[in-house]
Amino acid sequence: MFDNLTEKLGDTIKRLRGHGKITEANIKDALREVRLSLLEADVNYNVVKDFINAVKERALGQEVISSITPAQLIIKIFYDELVKLMGGEAAELELSGPPPAVIMLAGLQGSGKTTTAAKLARRLADKGRRPYLVPADVYRPAAIEQLKILGEQLGFPVFPSRTDQDPVDICLQARQEALLKGCDTLLLDTAGRLHVDQELMQELKNIKARVQPQHILLVVDSMTGQDAVNVAEAFNQDLDISGVILTKSDGDARGGAALSIKAVCGKPILFVGTGEKLGDLDVFHPDRMASRILGMGDILSLVEKAQEAYDQKKAEELQKKFRRNEFTIEDFREHLQQLRKLGPIGDLLEKIPGMSGMMRKTPGVEPEKELRRIEAIINSMTRQERLNPSLLNGSRRKRIAQGSGTTVQDVNQFIKQYLEMKKMMKKINRFGMKTLFRSLMGGQF
Repeated sequence: MFDNLTEKLGDTIKRLRGHGKITEANIKDALREVRLSLLEADVNYNVVKDFINAVKERALGQEVISSITPAQLIIKIFYDELVKLMGGEAAELELSGPPPAVIMLAGLQGSGKTTTAAKLARRLADKGRRPYLVPADVYRPAAIEQLKILGEQLGFPVFPSRTDQDPVDICLQARQEALLKGCDTLLLDTAGRLHVDQELMQELKNIKARVQPQHILLVVDSMTGQDAVNVAEAFNQDLDISGVILTKSDGDARGGAALSIKAVCGKPILFVGTGEKLGDLDVFHPDRMASRILGMGDILSLVEKAQEAYDQKKAEELQKKFRRNEFTIEDFREHLQQLRKLGPIGDLLEKIPGMSGMMRKTPGVEPEKELRRIEAIINSMTRQERLNPSLLNGSRRKRIAQGSGTTVQDVNQFIKQYLEMKKMMKKINRFGMKTLFRSLMGGQF
């Protein structure tokens, strides 16, 4: 998600680096390009207008000191405004109160509600909850069977719904059954339609009135862009949803829905689906997402995923190497191999600071193929070169290019981006993200 926007914003920031100071003229030119980039990303028009006005007001009202550049100032302002646009901070799913806590999943047909119900159940179980899955879509028999299969895979109980039952009765009976089974969280997988209609909304309103769910979460397909935003607005007006779960973000290169939903309907994005596996549901962190949009990675989410998939010893080793700035190209190769276990390669690479710059934006070329190109470059180095990149003089780089089937320019680009990645990770891990941006603004460490 955000691949296209990240590339366009990166180009805009690079052009600003050629200016010595902030002026109304160069800000106007830069923001014109940003406006087009956001619209191409399918961000809501009014959201784009408000975002551009906020950035312009801050940029022109900011006193620019001699130790920073226009590009550094714009990065800081972009980051702050993107975080604000997406909700400020990660929203919590509060489940206090007498059990069972009822979570109702709503959305259009094809948005991924049933799979998301299973993913959310797994995530809640990891936090100590005892979920009970309830298929309440009696119009699509496959939905009942699908949730039953997913529940069996995860080892969670599933209410034995039938297609001849009323959805409201299913939910009420399931709540009583959950208490008997000792389950403290009820997940209702409701029916969808191909579009928002009165019949669908009335059924969902009936479930809400009778069952009184603690949360109503709207599941929307991020690949539908502004349609997803319109759906969120319609559901929120009729049901007063608690928040949104974005699905299929791994297939969405634009990200317009993620940037628009909070501003348009006022409800936060709680989770984002990042792949097809049942563990591919992440908490939506606006600050981390803004960092990724600006090409700065998301090292916190990467480490959290590593802790889930690695044993504790390997996770601690990874953190220590980041903190001590001892992350060599040898370590880089080893952990790229480990990353394959953690989820979709494209999504994971966005979380490594500077990594997006290593990946050539070749139309039609998958991230996995680009990763193999980088691995070929690394594998063509000697172990000494991987441990000490300062050894890589011109003749060595030529040998590596020949051995990897790439060009010297490719090798030079990889080394440059690797060193920039190390520098950025050192600042993030030593001082934290806020201090990193203070440094971009010219503050002293």
